[in-house]
Amino acid sequence: MRKPSPSKARLLAYELITQVNREGAFANIRLPELLRKSKLLPVDRNLATEISYGTLRMQHRHDFIAKKYIDRDFESLDTQIQDLLRMGIHQLTQMRIPDHAAVGETVEVARYVAGDSKASYINAVLRKVAVDSKIEEEIKDLPTAQRLSIEYSHPIWIINAFYDQLKDWTEVEQLLQADNKAVKPDIVRWPGKSSVEEFVELGAQPIAGVLNGYQIEVIPSEFMPIIERRAGVQDRGSQIVVENFLATWEPNLGWLDMCAGPGGKAAYLFHSLSEREPSVDFLANEPIAHRAELVKRVVNNQQVISLDGRVPQSFERKFDRILVDAPCSGLGALRRRPEARWRRTLKDLKELVVIQRELLSSARELLNPGGIIAYVTCSPHLSESKAQVVNFLADYPDMVLLDINSLPGANIAGHLPDGTVQLWSHRDNSDSMFMALLQRAR
Repeated sequence: MRKPSPSKARLLAYELITQVNREGAFANIRLPELLRKSKLLPVDRNLATEISYGTLRMQHRHDFIAKKYIDRDFESLDTQIQDLLRMGIHQLTQMRIPDHAAVGETVEVARYVAGDSKASYINAVLRKVAVDSKIEEEIKDLPTAQRLSIEYSHPIWIINAFYDQLKDWTEVEQLLQADNKAVKPDIVRWPGKSSVEEFVELGAQPIAGVLNGYQIEVIPSEFMPIIERRAGVQDRGSQIVVENFLATWEPNLGWLDMCAGPGGKAAYLFHSLSEREPSVDFLANEPIAHRAELVKRVVNNQQVISLDGRVPQSFERKFDRILVDAPCSGLGALRRRPEARWRRTLKDLKELVVIQRELLSSARELLNPGGIIAYVTCSPHLSESKAQVVNFLADYPDMVLLDINSLPGANIAGHLPDGTVQLWSHRDNSDSMFMALLQRAR
């Protein structure tokens, strides 16, 4: 029997899929590492990215399909077979690849990584998938929430959470579609560190609706302002919440970013403040040591501390502006992190809500009279957004909710009648960020 000859692009895709699913790797971190080590041409790099990210996003749908054609529980299959079936089904059902190529190329990868016996099994299953046209009709006949869960490959608890906010199944479907689309990374220009003229000269295209946001055609790691740490990769949703917080600026205030790692919002906030006020009083706090080191790369070292934000007694002073970019489920950024939807559970959510409540309570203790807390999550889940704010205001009568829309200079996107902001990926082409501004009585 001839030696297997898998395509290098598909082999890399399989390597990423298995490292994410079996070793807990993060796709957005591991893929660039694998691509840097490879000698793939740009077209093959794109193919590896599309197969791997797409398979990870859509694997719930692929599992549903695979279960129709196997003779045992899917969960009992060898993990190599699971991931190879997912990769093959993705090429058959989600990409413009001829059936014979999708099957044949996947089998070659299987022969190389798993052996001929497993490859033969995978070949048989994929051939059945390739000739069956009824599976799509079966999915469409399911009840709405279940259909959306399978068709767009999201856990059903996340779909129900989206419906709780949007109250419209059509909009939920639009949001799920947005979650599954590949998006270019947004770039933020840090004021005082890089100029509009430089970005224009380098071919960067400004993003409408934000002050310093751009998109570029090159890989961000090859963009000189990023290499020299004069700009950063940051979704426009995160840029919007920073710009909204900057709308509360007054001179001679003390600013704290309570949960600063890995440093994106801290950098944009700090450099924007420094341009207005070169001697600005700013601290970035990150309790996890290695994340604090990341913050130091983009904010001056002496302005980075590492304390538990939930313990206000650890801080030696109070502040006038506190950003609580709280740890959250990340349901608002599923489009950028293909595996995230499979790693969060309702148990995680319950634990995160407690941490968010503790951070808000601590921020209030550290807040001067008249000071403002910016509470931010990259999640539209009610428990992490509106409910958290309602409970906080009930616990602390000296705190009031500010209307972000009333602030001169605030971004116009996502404003809600209660004064908070909720961005949505399908409406705003951003991560689905939530923001509330909370002010302490003078």
